[in-house]
Amino acid sequence: MIVFANILSLTVAFAVPLLLVALGGMFSEHSGVINIALEGMMIIGALFACLTLQAFDQNGFGEAYPQLAMLIAILVAALCGMIFSLLLAFAAINLKADQTIGGTALNQFAPAFAVVLTWAIQGQGLTTIRIPSWVRITRETFGLAPVEGQSFWNTLIFKYFFLTTPIAIVLLIVSYIVLYKTRFGLRLRACGEHPQAADSVGINVYRMRYAGVLISGALGGIGGLAYTVAAGSGFSSDVGGYGFLALAVMIFGNWKPLPILGSAVFFALFKVIAAYNSSLTFLPDFEGVRDISNLYQMLPYIVTMIVLVFTSKKSKAPKAEGVPYDKGSR
Repeated sequence: MIVFANILSLTVAFAVPLLLVALGGMFSEHSGVINIALEGMMIIGALFACLTLQAFDQNGFGEAYPQLAMLIAILVAALCGMIFSLLLAFAAINLKADQTIGGTALNQFAPAFAVVLTWAIQGQGLTTIRIPSWVRITRETFGLAPVEGQSFWNTLIFKYFFLTTPIAIVLLIVSYIVLYKTRFGLRLRACGEHPQAADSVGINVYRMRYAGVLISGALGGIGGLAYTVAAGSGFSSDVGGYGFLALAVMIFGNWKPLPILGSAVFFALFKVIAAYNSSLTFLPDFEGVRDISNLYQMLPYIVTMIVLVFTSKKSKAPKAEGVPYDKGSR
């Protein structure tokens, strides 16, 4: 039962970054801008958020106010993700550059920048930024007495419980309301479907596309921090390809918030099964394979490719995504 609780708890922890980043990609693509740079936005957001947490840990603020420090780090991640996303927005909207190439370039830049900055701060060769232990929400956070040993409910709720989890739930609800219940959401979707028609009724397409990309950057930055704290090994200028996995979640979720939630949980479950393969007796052991763990580590990405093969034809992407908007064309 404890293994089952671990799997459920860790599934939620790894579904959170997928959910946040996929929602970010959804906003960007509904505005008409393909965001391949989600991986880079995650790295930049996680980099500065982790440096913030490290600073709070060194001056004692984190120990005194752990969740307030974590909240500030989340805001830093969102802000830095937004600033980084401006590079994509300017290239795609103002310069009308190829959005896929621009996003790929930013993905290559982000980890290199993270390594250089980390070395400059911590010293050459010291690439990993340690995550303080106080970032996790525990029973003591709510004033509850600690539990001796392991219990199902304590493991399920508190073992991988971070502030990013409730924030992700709130952002999911807000995303649904903004996208489908507000004038802003209607205008954003109009710019991704038929920007010329949107412009003809007075909607500033450039402004709406900037808004979509900036929201994407903020959610991507928070998602980078969420992945880092869930992984638990510190930030090493990498987010394990989760930006690309989030793109698959977004496509599988058909660019809609609630299906994206289900997709995030689905893909996160396979990620966790891969991590716990040695503890799950019902999994095949593939006799004769030298290192079975490597095979299971491939599982989430194999599942991603298989799912996309069978679902991509039914996906309905925004019609004008990836198409630079020319105000003079009709």
